[in-house]
Amino acid sequence: MDNQALQKIRDTFASSQQVTLIVGKNPSVDHMAAALSLYLSLAAKGKKATVISPTEPIVELSSLVGIDKVKMNPEGSGGDLVVSFPYREGEIEKVSYTIEGESLNIVVKAGEAGLTFSEQDVVFKRGSDKIDLIVTIGVSQLSGVSDVLSQDIMKDVAIINIDNSSQNEGFGSMVLVSPKFSSLSEQVADLMLNLELEMDADIAQNLMLGLIAGTNNFQNASTSYLAFEIAGILLKRGATRAQATPSQSAPTQPAGQMFPRQNLQRPQNVPRPASQSQQAPQQREDRQDRRDAIRDALRAQSQVRNEQRPFTPRNDRPQPQQQQRPESVQPQIQSQQMQQSEPTRQQQSDQKPPSDWLTPKVYKGSSSV
Repeated sequence: MDNQALQKIRDTFASSQQVTLIVGKNPSVDHMAAALSLYLSLAAKGKKATVISPTEPIVELSSLVGIDKVKMNPEGSGGDLVVSFPYREGEIEKVSYTIEGESLNIVVKAGEAGLTFSEQDVVFKRGSDKIDLIVTIGVSQLSGVSDVLSQDIMKDVAIINIDNSSQNEGFGSMVLVSPKFSSLSEQVADLMLNLELEMDADIAQNLMLGLIAGTNNFQNASTSYLAFEIAGILLKRGATRAQATPSQSAPTQPAGQMFPRQNLQRPQNVPRPASQSQQAPQQREDRQDRRDAIRDALRAQSQVRNEQRPFTPRNDRPQPQQQQRPESVQPQIQSQQMQQSEPTRQQQSDQKPPSDWLTPKVYKGSSSV
C-alpha cells in the first residue's frame, strides 16, 4: 500500500463517526475475528461502530471477544422509528397524527371496510443511523452489501473493501484486495498497525485466533512470511497461542512410526511410588538409624575376630617352598621355541608328551640352599 492510499484511509476513518462493518454469509473464524478486531479498535476511539452478519454466528465463533455485539440488521439507536401493520385495500382511509402534551399520537383512520388487524399485528422497527463509512471484510460481491443495506443508505457513503480473495469484484471507494495475504486477520492487523489504531490484549487475541484458523495453524503452503511477523507482534501485545481444534488442523503421524502410538494410562487404583523427596522425614530417619546399627554391628564383629586371632611373628611364619627351575634349562627351552617354525610346532603339538613331562626338575648344585 502506497503512502497516498494509506493517508486517504486514515483521513476517512478520522472523519467518520458512524462506521458499519459487514462480513459475508457464514463467516469463518478468520473473517469474524478480523471484523471484531477492527470494531473493538474503532470503539476504543469513541466511534459508533456496528458489525453486521447476514447469517447468525455459529458456536465456533463464541470464543471471539465482542461476538455478542454482532447484529443481523442495521438497526441503530438514532435512526427512524417505523410502525408497521398489515394493509388491505379499502381498510385505511388516511393516516394522521396529533400531539397531546408530550405525546405524539399516530391516527390510522379506518375506511368503509374497517380495520381487520389487531394490536398484536403492529410491529415497531428502529431504522439505522446515518452511516458515514462502510467497511466490508471478506465480501467478494457488492450484492452482499445490498442484501444488508438498502440503496438509500448506501448512497453517497464511502466503502472500504478489504479482502484477500482473487474472486473479489473490486467494488468500493478504497479497494484493499490482495491475495498475497494468507488470512484476513493478518491483513487487518497490518492495516491497524499502519494506521496506528489501538491494539490491546483482546484485539490481539482475536487476531491470533483468526490467523491460526486462516492458515491452518501456519501449516498451509500459502502461509506468507507476514503471517509469522504479525504473529510475533500479536504475542508481544498479549496474545497467546491457542491449541488448534480438530477442525482446524489434523494430527500428523511422526516420521518413521509404522503404527499409531497407544495411549497407555496408569490404572487409577495403583498408587504411584513416592519419590525420596516426597517421603516422610520420620521414614528417612528410621532408615538412617538402621544403617547406623548395621554398621556398628559389623565393626564389633571385626574387632572380636581380630582379638581372637593368635599373633604369629613374621619371621617365624613358615615360608612356602618355591620350586626353582635350572637356569640352564630355561634359556635352552626359549631358544628351541624361537627356532621352531609354525608347522614344526603344530607337528609337535600332535605328538604325545613324555611320561615325565610334568615331573618337577630339581637342580642340584654344589652350594647348599
